[in-house]
Amino acid sequence: MPQTRTMPRLQAINPIGLYDPSANGYSHLMLAPANARWLFVAGQGGEDVNGTLSDDFAEQLQQCLDNLQRALTAGGARFAQIAKLTVLVVDHSEARLALISEALASAAGADMAPACTLIPVPRLALDGMLIEIDATACLPASPEQAA
Repeated sequence: MPQTRTMPRLQAINPIGLYDPSANGYSHLMLAPANARWLFVAGQGGEDVNGTLSDDFAEQLQQCLDNLQRALTAGGARFAQIAKLTVLVVDHSEARLALISEALASAAGADMAPACTLIPVPRLALDGMLIEIDATACLPASPEQAA
């Protein structure tokens, strides 16, 4: 029977002396194993397959996360393998932050949420685009090491 090896998991670190960010859907640090490949996902916006953007921030956020998941899947990754997210938000507010935090915490589920930086911006690439998220995911060094 072939022996199966599993890739060491990303390790989330939330140091003592820094507030606990887990309720906001991210971790302060993510430590990657030495035997890893990196998948870089370009910024995914809230446009659907036809390039249509909703006027509603919450709808764009959901579409953005759906697009991110599609990109991760195409690259052979899942949300739990994301080490770092960058979130760009037009007209940032506490209300939008709450929606983003809830969505990221939900996406992470029982897994530790990735490190994340949110950057308020005056505009994004497309007229009406309100959010964009890019990701860096950590994959096994070889397909045989995939869990």
